[in-house]
Amino acid sequence: MTKSYIPKGRAHPVLVALATIGGLTLLGITVMFLMGIWMARGLLFGPTVYHGDKVGVVTVKGIIADPEPTLKVLRDFQYNKDIKAVVVRIDSPGGAVGASQELYEEIKRLDRKKPVVASLGSVAASGGYYTAIGARYIIADPGTVTGSIGVIANIPNIKGLMEKLGIRDTVVKCGSFKDIGSITRDMTKEERTLLHGVMEDVHQQFIMAVAKSRRLPEKQVLAIADGRIMTGNQALHARLVDKLGNFSVAVDQAAKLAGIKGRPELVYPAKNRLSVLKEVLEGEETRAMDNILHQVLKAPVNRSISYEAW
Repeated sequence: MTKSYIPKGRAHPVLVALATIGGLTLLGITVMFLMGIWMARGLLFGPTVYHGDKVGVVTVKGIIADPEPTLKVLRDFQYNKDIKAVVVRIDSPGGAVGASQELYEEIKRLDRKKPVVASLGSVAASGGYYTAIGARYIIADPGTVTGSIGVIANIPNIKGLMEKLGIRDTVVKCGSFKDIGSITRDMTKEERTLLHGVMEDVHQQFIMAVAKSRRLPEKQVLAIADGRIMTGNQALHARLVDKLGNFSVAVDQAAKLAGIKGRPELVYPAKNRLSVLKEVLEGEETRAMDNILHQVLKAPVNRSISYEAW
């Protein structure tokens, strides 16, 4: 039996080849990993094209229900000495009264420390507009849907359905108004009167906030506080906004109010991994649904914005 002879101090050629291939593979994986991080960083955060002092950007999007994440960003920007002004980008049809008031008050509080400019997107109505009036300056696109200074409560009634299904509802309460707004029975006259009084009080709060923030006579606000919507152009004539323009115009205005010379750097709140993943998945879900509709209807999908001013 013949034994191969390998001189001492020299590695077997096969081992050398395997080590070389493994090293190159590891190097390739490392390079691809670093490139992935670099590309993801550019995709998620974008290149920095602004120079100079910083302007913070806060986004209020969709139905206003849980204001706490946005409130935290506003507070962080208030105590960040590097941020000289803030732009609040609003694209919302409104939402809960208390949540909208929370944002309004916090924006107004921030504006006492540094200028805040509200930039109205496609829709900034009802609670969306309530949020905006906390800012020092409001800019809207000519076609922005805004206004809707009013209050509404929708209470469904499934009494008829329950009767058809043979379902009965038993309520034990202390206090005649404790189950006001129940969906299993008709509302009494007394309950309707009480609820209307609550709505009137909230409506008056909205009117007074608009009058104070926009420096308008209360009678002038009351004349258009019937829940009507209007375009950004109409809102400008009604003095509900200060200027027409897009997001870039709002950034320039914020920089001007803060006395920033040159082009400011925009600072967005940091997004955690779950938020980024959620946005990606939501985007993929929307595209998948569009593809399905396209195959079913055999026609291009025209996805428009539907909204209800709350």
